[in-house]
Amino acid sequence: MFNNLIESTSHAGEFKRRGSFVLITTATYVVLFVIGGVMSIYAYDARLEDQNTEIVTMLNPVELPAPPTPVTHDASPPRNNSTRPTPVVREIAMASVNNPGIIPETTSVKPNTNLPVPNRGDWTLGNHDSGPVEPGGTGRNGSNGGGSGVGHTPFIDVGPPPPAMPPVHPNVPRVISKGPITGLALLLPKPPYPPIAKQAGADGPVNVQVLIDETGKVVSAKAISGNPLLRAAAQQAAYGARFSPTKLGDEAVKVSGLITYNFVLQ
Repeated sequence: MFNNLIESTSHAGEFKRRGSFVLITTATYVVLFVIGGVMSIYAYDARLEDQNTEIVTMLNPVELPAPPTPVTHDASPPRNNSTRPTPVVREIAMASVNNPGIIPETTSVKPNTNLPVPNRGDWTLGNHDSGPVEPGGTGRNGSNGGGSGVGHTPFIDVGPPPPAMPPVHPNVPRVISKGPITGLALLLPKPPYPPIAKQAGADGPVNVQVLIDETGKVVSAKAISGNPLLRAAAQQAAYGARFSPTKLGDEAVKVSGLITYNFVLQ
């Protein structure tokens, strides 16, 4: 009967251990939440420097007063004691230089002190110049009966024309042909005998047409006669030839001539 009895003990220690665990866990979470909130506050950038702190106040619309009306006073033109226009008097009947239709008869470098006749209106001839001045104009008969009908522009005397410059002719280098010039050479290298020409038994004279510049140097050479196997060697040797400069008066000129190379087969 007592073999299956189960010993029952008190659970107060277990409840105390569990309660301590729950309390510690809750406190830990609370501390973590507090730390996280504080850190988020410090980490938040409110950008206060970018915020606009101006205060906008809306005002009721106000009607602006109308601009004052300008007062116009009737200004009478100045009265002239004399209703007659100022007479135009010219000492000589001279047209303005701005008129291209009139060709002057003479020219002069002396400045003109007289005034031209007006382009419009009446004018008269007198012993002095008076009245308004208008640019241009050819003038016409004055109504007072003392003027000449047509004015003219005086010529300007600029003196005799300068002498014409002589034509400038460029110095064109001239070429003098002298024919055979082999004996005139200061230096005449001997051309080598080509081996192929020796094997073929080619020999004889070869004429080379050369062009010598003003300093005596051969600037152009071309074989014009002789065995074809010997022409290249003769032409190459002609470039090494030197001659004395040729002058025509005081001017050095170019010379064209023939150099003859005689190839002898031994």
